[in-house]
Amino acid sequence: MMTDYLLYIDPGSGSYLVQVIVAAALGVAFFFRNIKNSIKAFFTRRPKEPNDNTRD
Repeated sequence: MMTDYLLYIDPGSGSYLVQVIVAAALGVAFFFRNIKNSIKAFFTRRPKEPNDNTRD
């Protein structure tokens, strides 16, 4: 009987819990995207840009 009372989450706490879970998931996604981009930038070279400093 005691477990019936422990299953209730009021709407304020429930929405806060959902917000925390979504923020954590997005934070992890952006964190790993940043690491992936850093590693990719380290191993890739920029193509040489044409030298167009000549004037006619």
